[in-house]
Amino acid sequence: MATLEIKDLHASVVTDEGAKEILAGVNLTIRSGETHAIMGPNGSGKSTLSYAIAGHPRYKVTSGEVLLDGENVLEMGVDERARAGLFLAMQYPVEVPGVSMSNFLRSAATAVRGEAPKLRHWVKEVKDEMGKLDIAGEFADRSVNEGFSGGEKKRHEILQLSLLKPKFAILDETDSGLDVDALHVVSKGVNEFRENNDAGIMLITHYSRILKHVEPDYVHVFAEGRIVESGGKELADDLEANGYMKFTGQAEPAKA
Repeated sequence: MATLEIKDLHASVVTDEGAKEILAGVNLTIRSGETHAIMGPNGSGKSTLSYAIAGHPRYKVTSGEVLLDGENVLEMGVDERARAGLFLAMQYPVEVPGVSMSNFLRSAATAVRGEAPKLRHWVKEVKDEMGKLDIAGEFADRSVNEGFSGGEKKRHEILQLSLLKPKFAILDETDSGLDVDALHVVSKGVNEFRENNDAGIMLITHYSRILKHVEPDYVHVFAEGRIVESGGKELADDLEANGYMKFTGQAEPAKA
């Protein structure tokens, strides 16, 4: 069983005016097979948490630890973190002009697996996973995310997840910008990954709608840079009904 432990994590974002603290002591433990939903209002630090764990250069960890099976990933490079078993699906996936989706996926799989997948088996593996996510075959020849709709970008993120099979997946607002049909497809992809791999998931979201499809084991409320409340799925239902006001002092509804 793998374990991801976040211990008293503090982090700042680099701005033109200097460093601004965003994370103010985050503590969280995720184990293999567990799904943890992180919910909170805009500006609470949810995305900063994901970027700090993944190693985004704009975010500076000032204290604390992030341990993956006892190893501090904060001492690793970004590529080392991925090879160790961390995966980040970004809220706003970037475009990579000139790099085909097929080449990108095979290069990523080679880096994570330690050797290039056998081409015949790889082609079938990719085709099967693309079919599950309703991704048309011609997308394999297109540049990564270039000209993709929001839903297509998010499906591509889940395609990477299913092929790379990390120990821990951080899904940063994967439901953002998805219509009803795309939400069903993406949620199904996450559920299939969860069922077929003994992995842990951190699912960051504003709203409870994706949690109706991807059921969490734990729900955490994030406010002012830290976790202020934890519970089960009923906590997400309470947030949808009553918003985050009692945690932030501001009436910001959780329902879209």
